Order: sequence, then C-alpha cells, then structure tokens
Amino acid sequence: MLHLLTTISKFTMIFIMALYTYFSFKALMPRISQESSAGLYKKQTALVMLLFINGYIVILMHTLYQNGEGEASSVTAAQMMLVLFLAELVLLRILFIIYKYFYGAASDALVNNMCMLLAVGFLILSRLSWDKALRQFFLAVAAVILTALIPLFVRKLKFLNKLAYLYAIIGIGGLGLVAVAGSTDYGAKLNISLGPVTIQPSEFIKILFVFFLASMLYNIKDIRQIYVATAIAGIHVLLLVAARDLGGAAIFGVTFLAMLYVATGRLSLFLGGMGLGMAGAFVASKIFTHVQNRIVAWKDPLSVIDSQGYQVAQSLFAIGTGGWMGSGLYEGMPEKIPVVTKDFIFAAISEEMGGIFALCLIFVCINCFLMFFNISMQIRDKFYKLIALGLGTVYGIQTFLTLGGVIRFIPSTGVTLPLVSYGGSSLISTMILFAVIQGLYCLREDQKREEEEIY
Repeated sequence: MLHLLTTISKFTMIFIMALYTYFSFKALMPRISQESSAGLYKKQTALVMLLFINGYIVILMHTLYQNGEGEASSVTAAQMMLVLFLAELVLLRILFIIYKYFYGAASDALVNNMCMLLAVGFLILSRLSWDKALRQFFLAVAAVILTALIPLFVRKLKFLNKLAYLYAIIGIGGLGLVAVAGSTDYGAKLNISLGPVTIQPSEFIKILFVFFLASMLYNIKDIRQIYVATAIAGIHVLLLVAARDLGGAAIFGVTFLAMLYVATGRLSLFLGGMGLGMAGAFVASKIFTHVQNRIVAWKDPLSVIDSQGYQVAQSLFAIGTGGWMGSGLYEGMPEKIPVVTKDFIFAAISEEMGGIFALCLIFVCINCFLMFFNISMQIRDKFYKLIALGLGTVYGIQTFLTLGGVIRFIPSTGVTLPLVSYGGSSLISTMILFAVIQGLYCLREDQKREEEEIY
C-alpha cells in the first residue's frame, strides 16, 4: 500500500511540476494580457501548495511506518514531522502574503518561483535528514524576517549608489578574515565560527560586491574609475583564491566582467578578462591539491571511485538509477552520496523525483534568471540596471556551477543550489538577493505608473 502511494505521488508531482514550469514560461510571452498572466500566477501558487502537500503525505506515511505499524517511536516521529510540515506550509503562505499584499507591485512570477524552490528544498531535506530539515526551517524563518523590508529599502533609499567604498571595505575585510582565520571545509576556507553559529561571509559579500560595482560603473567619468573598480574587484577575487574558494572566485569574476561589459560596452574587456580567468584557473589546478582531486574525479570518476571519484560516481549512479520518472521518495539511496544535502542535492532530487522533475527544476531556475535580466533591461536608472544584471549573473553562475558539477559537465566547485540546498548562509543570502530584485521590480512598476500619468 505504501509503495503504491509513493508511486502515485511520484507521477502526480512530476505532472504538477511540469504544469508549473509550462505556466512559468507562458506568462513571459510578450502578447499575453495582464489578466491572463495574473490567472496563470494564481494557478502557479495553487500548484506550489499541491506539490508540497503531495510530497509531505508520502514523507509522513513513511515516517509513520518506518519502524513498524503502531510503534510509539514512529508515531512520535510522524507527529513531529506533521508539525514541521504545517509550520513550513504557514511560512510559505506568509511569503506569498508579504510580497503579494504588502508589496502590491511585486513580481508574482518571482514570488512563486522562490516558494517553489523553497518547497522542493523542504521536501527533499525532510526526506534526507530530520535535523537538517528542522534547522533549514528555522533559518528560512530568520531569512523571511530579515528580508521582509528589503524591497521597501531598495525602493525608497536614494543614497545606495554613494556607498561604493563602504561596500568595498566590508567585502575585502570579510573575505580577508576568512582567508586568515576561516575554517577549512573540503580543501577551501569558507566559514567563520561565531560561537555556535557558522557563517559563510562570501555568500553575503557577493551581494555587496554587486552594489560596489554598480556604484562605481553606473556613471563613468574617466578611465580611472574603471581601473579602481578593476583593482578592488581583483582584490576580492584574489582573497577568494587565497582561501582556495575557487567556486566563489568564479562567481565574483564572471559577475565583474558581465557588469563591466554592460557599463562600458567594450567586448574586448570582457574577452580579455575571461582569458585571464581561464589562465588563473589553469594555475590554480596546478597549485591546489583539492582542485586537482576534483579534476581527476571529473575526467574519469569510475577509475578513482574508491577515492576522489566516489562522490561524483555516486551522483551519476543516482541520476541514472532514477531515470526519467524517478524511484519515488524513500525508494532510492541518496544517502550514499557524500554531502548530498548541500552540493549534490540535485542528484537526490533526480534519483527519487525523476529526470523530468529535475529538468523542470532547472527550467524554473532559468525562468528566474530570465526575469532578473528582463527587469535589468526595463529599468531606466543605470545604477539599478547594473544591480539587477549583477545579481542575475550571480544567481545564474551559481546555479550553473552547482548543476554542472553534479552532472559532470564541469568539475565540482562546492557551490550550493540556491534556495534548495541545505545551508543558512546560502539560504539567507539568496532570499536577500530575491528581495532586492523585488525592490527593483517595484521601482520599475513605479516608473511605468509615472509614465502613464504623464501621457
């Protein structure tokens, strides 16, 4: 009976996710009316809730019967899981209320996508680890509280473009502290411990980095500004390299080049920067042992499956085992993948929820990326345009690095999947990113209303 329920739920979730993804791109079609797109967004909201409830029914049933029907430990565990489910459901509804009612001009598409990614993350973490699922929920609560007013600040504060050197000082100071005193995790210095709390500063500094570059490049008066921006951006990247955080260095470097190209229109600068970046990556592959191990695992994981290639090989086995339809929640073995709740969570999703579901998840991430760039193109103010472009690039590159490492398209970089992977710094920083974008979207809507009043 439980296997039958899992199988029905598996196919239902695939259908819901596919329908949600279809609505996401249909709403972006240029000829669709405002009324039609509003109807699609309402359907999306309902689909998020249906997917979440569907998945948790299976999780609750498996939790109840994991040690045998009627055993006290199973009943207690199921009750605790039910409380977590209800709390997460309420949190998702609060997110919808904050953006759809308190910020009437907010983007419904981005709200829905954010909640869908959060819902998928909650589901897979609840299936993988009760402790991490519970912790992720509390981190999400903290993120909602911290980000609730950010769209208002972005919309109302007019001096954000005057704080360039403050952003730079905080960013360089934070990355320098990690490079000197950070704890090493899988070969890279990423975290700073403050008592019981562990923070990954680069997750937050990448947002300040975008604000710094936008402040420096939105109004270029002479070539000196470009030199200064390049030098300070280079310090950020070099500090990340010194901490052996090459995934972070790639995100910062590509973001700088994208923003520099848009600000100056000079393709030669972008291509030259990419060339220097590739040369730096080659040098890093010769210097850092953990990078060499990841390259070996990327080239042929099966030949070193008992050492460097174990994680990548298990990821590929999981994805292949799941096939297009997936094995169903609790029917796979994602626990065999090291660090499955962080860097390789996409493999667990692919195994148990299926390749079709995983592809739809990728398309939802692409939809977010397109929305960020669409907002960037439509904002008149160059400072805000560059912020939207920079944050969109940060999101896109991070997603690409995560997925590329999981499917062996590129060597693993130790980067998490935004809003889905376990991790407080990643979750909170990504929700800050989405909140800033929502503030920019509200600014764009304000501009539209002003233009309509004039004409």
